[in-house]
Amino acid sequence: MAASVDSATTDRPDRPDRPGRPGRPSAPLPGPVPWIAMYHSVGDCSDDPYRITVTPERLGRQLAWLRRRGLRGVSVADLLAARARGDGRDLVALTFDDGYVDFLTGALPLLRRWNCGATLFVLPGRLGGDNAWDPLGPRKPLLNAAGIRQAIEHGVEIGSHGLTHVDLTKTDDATLKAEVAESRALLKELTGGPVEGFCYPYGTVDQRAVQAVREAGYRYACAIDPGTLTGLLALPRVHIGQNDTAWRMFLKLRLHRLRRRPAKGGAA
Repeated sequence: MAASVDSATTDRPDRPDRPGRPGRPSAPLPGPVPWIAMYHSVGDCSDDPYRITVTPERLGRQLAWLRRRGLRGVSVADLLAARARGDGRDLVALTFDDGYVDFLTGALPLLRRWNCGATLFVLPGRLGGDNAWDPLGPRKPLLNAAGIRQAIEHGVEIGSHGLTHVDLTKTDDATLKAEVAESRALLKELTGGPVEGFCYPYGTVDQRAVQAVREAGYRYACAIDPGTLTGLLALPRVHIGQNDTAWRMFLKLRLHRLRRRPAKGGAA
């Protein structure tokens, strides 16, 4: 996903194709909306026009900050399972979009060091390819099937990011079904296990995309800022980038909690 973030207190990248189109909410959330951190690439960020990369050093400091706050990173599936049990207030979901090769070299060692889980959203239609959807580059290699299986061996949850990374709100019906349903079928075959989560490319979502995700059998889906569609099939996330120091992380957490309070009369 191509994204850019300049504000310390925003929880979505500044991009022209804004998510959050009006529509009916997806499945209700049990209690306050959970905090889900959105990462992409972990490596060299010297050439990073979309600001989607964090260095391993910065990621390590961010995971250390979570620990100091009494928080621990887990997969989205584990966070939702804990929330369903009435637990999980000390958990933060860590998500990594696109499935870059540097997840194995830059992110995974740090996740293991800090005893964190994560969800990796991959593109089965681009296995072993690169991020050709980002016109400004740089080209970053994507995991192949063996790399995805390696992540699974270390306890990483695998979810679908669609087949090829297209804006689902702008596709025809056949493409929408392929990107959502066929990507799940391919990943189930590749991983040999369940594929519960979906991530909307670019974070863009509308009611039609939510319905396609529901029909494909996903348990949850992640967006960026889905507005009135917020629910289990349109979970908001907080973009985390290279500039997010401890103070910026604190501001983002506080703002998320203020903006994502449950509706009056809802579960607390």
